[in-house]
Amino acid sequence: MTDSTPVPLGATAPGGIPDQPDPAGGVGRAGRRLAGEVAFAVVSAALGVYAIIGAGFIRVPPGSASVLGPRAFPYAVGVLLVAASVAVVVQIARGRRGVPDDGEDVDPDAPTDWLTVAKLVAIFLSQLVLIEWAGWPIAVAVVFAGAAIVLGARRCWMALLIGLGLGLVTQLVFGAWLGLSLPAGPLLDWIPIFHG
Repeated sequence: MTDSTPVPLGATAPGGIPDQPDPAGGVGRAGRRLAGEVAFAVVSAALGVYAIIGAGFIRVPPGSASVLGPRAFPYAVGVLLVAASVAVVVQIARGRRGVPDDGEDVDPDAPTDWLTVAKLVAIFLSQLVLIEWAGWPIAVAVVFAGAAIVLGARRCWMALLIGLGLGLVTQLVFGAWLGLSLPAGPLLDWIPIFHG
C-alpha cells in the first residue's frame, strides 16, 4: 500500500527521488505534471461551461411530449464536467496530485504510426457520408468496429455487433425518448420507434 500524503514541490517523493529542476532551468517533471493537471481542469471546466451555455440555445419544438427534452443531456454533461474540474482543482490545492503509472506499457520514444492515424481519421470522416446515406445506427457500427479493428481487435464480428448495438440504443434514446431527429437510414426507416 502506498502513502498518499501530499508531497510539496521540490521535496523528496515516497520513491526517494527528489524533484530536480531541468538542466535548462525549468521547474522539473513534477512542475510540468502540475501544470498539465491545472490545464486539464481549466479546459474541462471551459468545455462544461460551453456545453451548458450551448444547451440553452437548443430549440425545443413547441408542444414536445418528451419528458426530458433535448437540453437535458447537454446540461448534465456540462454540469458533470464543471463539477469534475472543481474537484480536480480542490485536490491540486490540497497538494494531492496524480501519480504517473510506472507499469504502463507505453514507449515514449516509439515513432508515431501514421498509417493507423490516417485509418482512424478516414473512419471518422466516413461519418459525414454514412449518417445521411446509411443512417445513424449503421454509421455508429462502422465507426466503432472500424476503430476497434484498426486498434487491434481480434474478433471483428464482435466489434461490429457491439457497434450496431450502441447505434440502435442511442437511436432509441435520442430519437424516441429525447425527441431528437437522428436519421434512421433506409434499413430502419420503416420502423416508427426509431423516429423522433
